[in-house]
This record gives sequence, C-alpha cells and structure tokens, in this order.
Amino acid sequence: MEILAVVLVAVALTQIAVVCTSIYLHRALAHHSLALHPAAEFVCRLILWLTTGQRRQEWVAVHRKHHTFTDREGDPHSPLMHGFWNIQLWNVYYYVREAKKQDTLEKYAPDLAGDRLEKVLFSHGYLGLGVGIAGLCLTLGLWGGLAAAVLHAVLYVFVVAPLINGLGHWRGAQNFMNTAYNSRLLAWFTGGESLHNNHHAHPRAPKFSVRGLEFDPSWVVIRVLAATRLVVVLGSVVKVS
Repeated sequence: MEILAVVLVAVALTQIAVVCTSIYLHRALAHHSLALHPAAEFVCRLILWLTTGQRRQEWVAVHRKHHTFTDREGDPHSPLMHGFWNIQLWNVYYYVREAKKQDTLEKYAPDLAGDRLEKVLFSHGYLGLGVGIAGLCLTLGLWGGLAAAVLHAVLYVFVVAPLINGLGHWRGAQNFMNTAYNSRLLAWFTGGESLHNNHHAHPRAPKFSVRGLEFDPSWVVIRVLAATRLVVVLGSVVKVS
C-alpha cells in the first residue's frame, strides 16, 4: 500500500504541475490566450515553485523562441535539428542551456522580468523544491517522500516534456500543415499539450482540441476557473468539422 501511495502521489503531483504549466506558463503568459485572476496566478506560481522550481521568465522565453524558429536553426529543442533521441532523452539539457542565456530572456520575455514576488520567493527554485520535498516527507515519511519526489521529477522532466517537444515534432496525426503532430492518447496525460499540431496552427487558441475525438484536459479546468471568474478567456476557440 505504501508503494501504491507513493506512485499515486507522484502521478497526481505531475498532473497538477502539467496543468499549471499548460494553463499559466503556456496559454496565459507565453501566448496571452488567457488572463488569470491574481489569486489564481499566485496559486499557479506557488504550485510550480514547489513542484518544478522553474522561473516563469525562463520557461516563457524558451517557448516563444521555439515558436519563432520552429524546427529550423535557432529552435532550442527541435528533434529535426538536434535529433529525435537527443530531445527525447535529454530535453532538459536543451531547455536549461537556452534558459540560462540572458539575451534569450531579454529578447523573448522582457515582459516577465522579476516582480517583487519573483525576487523575494519564486526566483529561488531550489528552495521551492526543498520545501515541496519536505512536505512530501512529512506526509509520506522520509523514504516515501523522497521516492515520490524522484518519481515526480522523472515523470515531469524525462517523460511528459520530451513527449511534447520530441515526439510532438516527430510523428503523429495532423489537422494542419506544419511540422508538429497530435497524439489524442498522450493529450490525456500532458494537459492537452500533445495536441501540438493544433497548437502550432493556432498558438493563441485557449483550447487545444479542435475535433470531437480530441480531448484537452486543461480546457476543462479553464472552463471551471472561468465559471468562477478566476480566468478570463481572451483567445478564440478553433473548431474543425
């Protein structure tokens, strides 16, 4: 039962982090297809600080550069430029390498230069991870908490992200003519991000699914948040018959 609890907690943490990444970092900040209420924004930042330690300016800058140079020279993590297995196995290396370039941050995400919360708290990624792991250890015990933290890190860093950046630009289905691909199955586990062909065709669309058999889990969360006025949808929903 203890092993099952560790696995369930790790999977749940990963899915929460994935949905926050998709809704806040990707759709709201990178593409401005959503606007979050300050309370919802703070919760997303706190969750990502505790579960990933990522800085929002870095994530957004790398992603915007990816859209600027999609699958050509300059793309930070294109499998067509760097090799499929390099991205599938070592996507984190290519992300970190680009995220540490000051010129990338200044050019592609100048609007996200650190605010007061960033400077005081959220820029300290290792602190956030430490607090998050400490919370897991208090909940699951020392070894259970560490095991859940490691499994979550593997799932988020070495499974979910590479499936989007690697496989999502290598093989799959297409509704539109571009170099990205859809996976209806993987979309269930990647917060809708594996509907990548749709996203590259319509980057400002707040909903990534465009056909009846496609499912975007993050859109369900967005609809709930919109109903409670915690999110305002700015972009237009795309439908394909």
